Amino acid sequence: MNEQRIPIVQNILSANDAIAESNRLLLKQAHLFSVNIMASPGAGKTTLIEQTVKNLSNDLRILVIDGDIATTLDADRASAAGATAIQINTGGDCHLDAVMLNKALVQTDLRQFDLLIVENVGNLICPASFELGTALNVLVASVPEGHDKPHKYPSMYRGVDYVILNKIDLLPYVDFDVEFFRKGLEALNPAVEFLLASCRTGEGLSNWYEWLRKQVDRFRSLSVV
Repeated sequence: MNEQRIPIVQNILSANDAIAESNRLLLKQAHLFSVNIMASPGAGKTTLIEQTVKNLSNDLRILVIDGDIATTLDADRASAAGATAIQINTGGDCHLDAVMLNKALVQTDLRQFDLLIVENVGNLICPASFELGTALNVLVASVPEGHDKPHKYPSMYRGVDYVILNKIDLLPYVDFDVEFFRKGLEALNPAVEFLLASCRTGEGLSNWYEWLRKQVDRFRSLSVV
């Protein structure tokens, strides 16, 4: 009896990557710079988005697409801060995928916006495997999580363009070795941008805002092939 093995996971990821490429083209055609923000639950990605919108919405038209297992709490916070917000409820899935994002993108006039922030589901495993089609990927880590996370979750830390270490105001009270964290990160991802910040106090966030402004300006000038 012959056995046939079907590479289901590989097929799912290949299909996702094809839709992600369509998303990437849609965003390029709209000259809309986009970031996919990932983090573990409680690291502070929603607070980062909230502070980003409050500080940049006078200069930039910001669209936030929030992924969550249930509720509209995060999208409500982004909207209250001044963004146009769309909620995607994943129905139990531990990550956004390119198909979910595509459904939101095709129903939106993307040319009305300068910056798209996608808030992924809080998870350090599944989101690393599913490309969305955003221009860059951002990871929010936090001091209370511990300094070993780059070593324990290499796929996530290897695949991002910008890492924000949040909650540095807690460093005096938590056993966290910044250099151990940094060395683990740079061993996996030598070219990554790395920022120490506190979303509670605002420390370091001006560098994040300036980086976003530069990326938006750069993306506006790109030609679409």
